[in-house]
Amino acid sequence: MISLTGEFRITLDDKSRLSLPARLRNALADTTLYLTQGMDNCLWLYPSDEWKALLKTVMDTTNPFSSRSRNIRRRLIGPAQEVEIDKAGRIPVAQSLREFAGLTKDCVVLGQYDYIEIWADDRYRTYLAENEEEYISGSEELGNLIKGKKDIN
Repeated sequence: MISLTGEFRITLDDKSRLSLPARLRNALADTTLYLTQGMDNCLWLYPSDEWKALLKTVMDTTNPFSSRSRNIRRRLIGPAQEVEIDKAGRIPVAQSLREFAGLTKDCVVLGQYDYIEIWADDRYRTYLAENEEEYISGSEELGNLIKGKKDIN
């Protein structure tokens, strides 16, 4: 099992490529990855095996006759791009995905254990600030689950 963790500040180069940090590259089994729109206006970058597993789950649990399912497929699967890590450790980011995530120059690469998030630096800082209360609340709930206790308000 891979373990993609860490927060890294990187820049998008003039040719719209991101250099993946060596720590993350070393954790990947191969150089073929899948890049797509993620939640919260960031991009999701998946190793091939993890992408195939996610794709199977999405296809097995959605219905093309459901508008909600079609929306999920269109946002997650439709824009997905297969990308290769080049010899310098960079991946290309298509214009449509850069526009979706607001990527211009300063970016944050954030390991999420089995996939990677790519954020525009300013959007990431804004997201963290706007969601601080939700983080605290969720952390308290998680703490109670870990300790096997019910929430005592």
